[in-house]
Amino acid sequence: MPMPPPLLLLLALLLFLSPATATNTAAAAATQQFREAPQFYNSQDCPSITTLPDVDVDPDESDDGHMICSPQAVHVAMTLDTAYIRGSMAAILSVLQHSSCPQNAVFHFVASAAANASLLRQTISTSFPYLKFRIYAFDDSHVSGLISTSIRSALDCPLNYARSYLADLLPLCVRRVVYLDSDLILVDDIAKLSATPLGGVAVLAAPEYCNANFTSYFTSVFWSNPSLSLTFADRHACYFNTGVMVIDLDRWRGGDYTAKIEEWMELQKRMRIYELGSLPPFLLVFAGKIAPVEHRWNQHGLGGDNFRGLCRDLHPGAVSLLHWSGKGKPWARLEANRPCPLDALWAPYDLLETPFVLDS
Repeated sequence: MPMPPPLLLLLALLLFLSPATATNTAAAAATQQFREAPQFYNSQDCPSITTLPDVDVDPDESDDGHMICSPQAVHVAMTLDTAYIRGSMAAILSVLQHSSCPQNAVFHFVASAAANASLLRQTISTSFPYLKFRIYAFDDSHVSGLISTSIRSALDCPLNYARSYLADLLPLCVRRVVYLDSDLILVDDIAKLSATPLGGVAVLAAPEYCNANFTSYFTSVFWSNPSLSLTFADRHACYFNTGVMVIDLDRWRGGDYTAKIEEWMELQKRMRIYELGSLPPFLLVFAGKIAPVEHRWNQHGLGGDNFRGLCRDLHPGAVSLLHWSGKGKPWARLEANRPCPLDALWAPYDLLETPFVLDS
């Protein structure tokens, strides 16, 4: 006997409100299937890769174990999880497609220790069977006790803080790395970004935005306390986005910058000095001390603000990297049939298999 429509609606509503909804969403993300990407080859001018052994590399884990330590390689670090895997796959494809030496790229993926590493490795290998990469397990307990709630729950994920631990996670032989968020695409050669001069002392390089209201990134509690606000007294501190950074890992390790970031996070637990997740500790430690990068390498904010995720236009100027930082993600808006105009620039890099393709 057919169920009356009102009862169907009630059951649907109960399912939607069920605590299992989030679990079901995560399971759906884990079962996404992606098509194989084209293979890209080096140009004739690419440097030859020197393979160097390193005690930190397990030769049984990957055929490309020694490649991990090559100084000629372009090292790229990203976090990896099922919730953002669709964005990660698009970002990887964009890096390879626009690289003059794609075979010289080595990817370092950081995933939660609680994640299904085998599934993540299989997903990457299926779409990029030629890719040189390693997956590193990040123990959430390293940072979970230091995280304070922020203005958007997605910013409170422990993996969002993994960028602060790259120097500990990656082998000592990796001395420079380009860190990239998962919600971006490159339309230029990443080797240019990786080669950014850091000068004699800078630990990292990123585009700076000195027209942004820097004071807004910290609370009145911070600015009203002289012992805290004097942190920036001798620095021309400007906002920078931590989703695109070139990091000298040797200098990071030498200066123990992970501990410096953790100290500010510990203070945040005692007195609320900022509202915005993992960004403010980076600003506290590095703002005014970083090497400059052209703005073209982080056309950020395309995901809108942290509350509504409204559509935004590009900033004036050239574009080498488009970054959907903010609440709105291009794959989610495309899936909901509510895309922003610039989401059409992300769509060609989407490797997700559609239901039509899977059924054919």
